Amino acid sequence: MRTGVWLVGARGSVAVTSVIGALAVRAGLAQPTGCVTELPQFRGAGLPGLGDLVFGGHDIAPIPLEKKAAALAGAGIVPARLLEPLRDELARVEENLRQVPAAENQAATAELIGADITEFRLRHGLERVVVVNVSTTEPAPEPRPAHADLELLESELAASRDLLPPSALMAYAAFRAGCPYLDFTPSTGARLPALDRLADLMGLPYGGHDGKTGETLVKSVLAPMFAQRNLRVRTWSGMNLLGGGDGANLADPAANAAKAASKQRVLGETLGYTPQGETRIEYVEDIGDFKTAWDLVTFEGFLGTSMRMEFSWHGCDSALAAPLILDLARLTAAAHRLGRTGPLGELAFFFKDPLGEAPHALADQWRVLLAFADTLGEGERV
Repeated sequence: MRTGVWLVGARGSVAVTSVIGALAVRAGLAQPTGCVTELPQFRGAGLPGLGDLVFGGHDIAPIPLEKKAAALAGAGIVPARLLEPLRDELARVEENLRQVPAAENQAATAELIGADITEFRLRHGLERVVVVNVSTTEPAPEPRPAHADLELLESELAASRDLLPPSALMAYAAFRAGCPYLDFTPSTGARLPALDRLADLMGLPYGGHDGKTGETLVKSVLAPMFAQRNLRVRTWSGMNLLGGGDGANLADPAANAAKAASKQRVLGETLGYTPQGETRIEYVEDIGDFKTAWDLVTFEGFLGTSMRMEFSWHGCDSALAAPLILDLARLTAAAHRLGRTGPLGELAFFFKDPLGEAPHALADQWRVLLAFADTLGEGERV
């Protein structure tokens, strides 16, 4: 089941860590630690193997993969010992990477994007290609009438250079090329009604958005605890410090606001109300791809007794995200093979702000994911 994984932002830290990880695991140089789909519960789910994945992608940056991999090793994100054994494999992936095309309008640009993906699929004889957005966070776009109407969208794309934000244009191009789409960022992606309609017409599944790798992962475990014990959360405030390219991008106030809103949404969905407080994100260049989060929770117990809890999280964003990229690509490929269309709410386990109908408590999301894996293993190929 040879499956393409087309990474948008293919030369970034998350994408390159994902590629190195997949190549290292299938070469027997590393263990699949962090890969959810390598757990025993997923062995009968009919997923493509890690050895079946073929990587390609788009990026605006020209940095060679070998140089990016060396930088990741220097920062302690990937083991330096892997670079020499994987040199030839990385060079083969390099051949599959393309500069993001640009044309006189977005309709023509989407055609060029789709042509790159289709050429990749045909050249490697792939059964399907899953497009995964791991590029930097975008500001939320201003709503436009065409975002809600596919016919209007397609008529206006031919005369516009900015009708769709980049992530949504990638989703549009992916759907037109017959590919499922995943958004691991809080960007718009496929969340527009017009794109949902296109996915339905093309018979394609999609998922997202904003991968759940750190502080929000902890929130999705702790918030249900307060709700189930009938303890009233009065405030929940967090401070996130991060460096790297994602941190630098989030220094932009509009991108920062989009990310912070995604991180905080799990509380209202889980508790049934929104406590006072907010999540703040600060760029600290010196810590690179690592991140630190501090959270303060105040809550009320029996007879109004005031209490508090604090926690901190220190993690490497790329090392946390990379195995999830592989999980999501494999699960979505299997869903596509079985003819699933529309938003994959069953993938909520992996996202801060999941699409479709999905619970927000991690334990509930886990049960839904396991049930989904069972259906993938039992289904008939379409």
